[in-house]
Amino acid sequence: MLRERIKKLKAQHVTSRKGIASDDIDWCLYRYRHWVKNAFLRIKMYRAVAIRYDKLARNYHSMVALAITMMWLPM
Repeated sequence: MLRERIKKLKAQHVTSRKGIASDDIDWCLYRYRHWVKNAFLRIKMYRAVAIRYDKLARNYHSMVALAITMMWLPM
């Protein structure tokens, strides 16, 4: 279902640099993809987010928002 929606949007995939000539990559999209991937990895460092202790979706979303806020604030 998700793949069909992506095909309908005619989205362009962005992959890592391994095995791909440097001319074939849109570097702007690659940097954005890398930034998003690292953001998800940093969010998952918070155990409550990675394991999802909360039963209710609103509590889980609040925990994700708190984790993002803690990442965003300078310590």
